[in-house]
Amino acid sequence: MKILIAEDELALQQSIATYLQRDGNICEVASDYKDTAYKVDLYDYDIIILDINLVTGSGLDILKVLKEEKKNAGVLIISANNSLDDKLEGLDLGADDYLTKPFHLAELNSRIKAILRRGKFGGDETITFNEIEINTRSRTAYISDKSIALTRKEYDLLLFFVTNKGRILSKEIIAEHLWGDHSDLVDNFDFIYVHINNLRKKMTSKGAKYIKTAYGSGYKFMED
Repeated sequence: MKILIAEDELALQQSIATYLQRDGNICEVASDYKDTAYKVDLYDYDIIILDINLVTGSGLDILKVLKEEKKNAGVLIISANNSLDDKLEGLDLGADDYLTKPFHLAELNSRIKAILRRGKFGGDETITFNEIEINTRSRTAYISDKSIALTRKEYDLLLFFVTNKGRILSKEIIAEHLWGDHSDLVDNFDFIYVHINNLRKKMTSKGAKYIKTAYGSGYKFMED
């Protein structure tokens, strides 16, 4: 799961990132309004943790941008301000939930998972595509009811493919989803080919042949 943490309190920002990364999430950070606006315009996220008070601007204005651009990210507002008006305005603008500081990181994590289930997975922890079944809580996958052993990156890749089935995914989009900001540091995309080939071999060995190469464009997850 790819998460943007828009929070200007650096200690809290890093605490959230460190905690969420333990579950294998890709966490990117933004410390002010300008940086947040830039990243939500340029990248797609599964979840955005958004502070209402970003010093240089309002998180509510970021919500307006997300709504105008029809971004599909789930949004969790966090704020030291317990104002009911701010909460209602944020929810009216499209936020999925609201958490008042101070809060426990475990509660934040639970709220994030609930938002993801409601938004992307229709409230279910289990995603199915033909004979493929993915459990997002246990991070496990099955093909024809048989467990398939996947590395963390292979699991993330399979989930990304299934939730974007039928769509051509460029190697740049895949790299950015799996590695976030760090994808800009690599010289080539050999590591993408390795992960995709390994996942494809494991799936093909169990009869699931859905990863197609779109020559010159990227990859597509689809039936023949």
